[in-house]
Amino acid sequence: MQVPLTKRIIHAIMEPLDGWLLLLLAAVFALSMVALFSASNQSWAKIDNKLVYTALALVVMWLLARISPQTVMHLAVPLYVGGMLMLLGVELFGVTVNGSTRWLNLGIVRIQPSEIMKTAVPMMVAWYFQKHETTLNWRHYIVAVVMIALPGAMVLKQPDLGTATLIMAAGFFVLFFAGLSWKVIIGGAIALLSSLPVVWNLMHDYQRRRIMTLIDPMEDPLGAGYHIIQSMIAIGSGGVWGKGWLAGSQTHLDYIPERTTDFIFAVYSEEFGLAGNVLLVLLYLGIISRCLLITARAPTLYGRLLAGAITLSFFVYAFVNMGMVAGILPVVGVPLPFMSYGGTATVSLAVGMGMLMGIGKLQRS
Repeated sequence: MQVPLTKRIIHAIMEPLDGWLLLLLAAVFALSMVALFSASNQSWAKIDNKLVYTALALVVMWLLARISPQTVMHLAVPLYVGGMLMLLGVELFGVTVNGSTRWLNLGIVRIQPSEIMKTAVPMMVAWYFQKHETTLNWRHYIVAVVMIALPGAMVLKQPDLGTATLIMAAGFFVLFFAGLSWKVIIGGAIALLSSLPVVWNLMHDYQRRRIMTLIDPMEDPLGAGYHIIQSMIAIGSGGVWGKGWLAGSQTHLDYIPERTTDFIFAVYSEEFGLAGNVLLVLLYLGIISRCLLITARAPTLYGRLLAGAITLSFFVYAFVNMGMVAGILPVVGVPLPFMSYGGTATVSLAVGMGMLMGIGKLQRS
């Protein structure tokens, strides 16, 4: 019996996508639209813009889900080299905004190359380990560390501590899934802790202020501590069930800064309370669990390393943002995955999810 045309079209569209992962992402997107409508003071312009970028992200995710991971692997070297050249271009000809030189003006469009490196670094390191799969030794790990440290240091110099941390974390996750010894990890952690006095002296003044503000935000309640204090008030005032949609006083009296982007979790917490937070955390845990399942079933070393790095990077995004808003981590400007307003971050995350679905599709075929 011939299958109806409509069913064939739907099957062709859905076939490369992971149904459970797509459903969980759609649920987070629905919550994001609800929170953004309130956070933006019911701005339909922001809702429309979010819809446009989400549609673009879905297209990118669908296209990448259709591409074989081995094909994607061939893009690792040109993407990494191109990203490094653009970071060098930022260093030489970059556009400075608010004291930070992070953007490169290409005439038609202005781009932030550090966003590209969030994906390029784990791809490059995974490609390198795949290439030397049968002969892996400590020298390869040293080369991989250099691959990670170079772009991390360049982004840190811009300065952009948050993005540099995410780039280096994504690269480290590849090392972890490649079998990096626990002795090395523990030794590196001890060395990092020992170097903190040196790191402290190398930090910019505003970065040191963020650390001190985390310890005691009331030291400068109207300055450096304002963000954390107001977001903590919003989260606490939400209680168990929240104040109700569009009824958050901290939000609508403009006390919460950057409430559509970095601090949207404070808006969501105030209006939906602990119950809403539990729902969001469960959705994130569902996404991470599904991604880890895809990672565990990956048929190739490259697929396993890349999928694992994307999964743990997603976890770091969510954990750092929630911790930052709750006042247990410094403010570093990390968006909440698929919740925060911002086209670049949404598309960047969709790239990772698309590659994960492509790895999952290879398992099903």
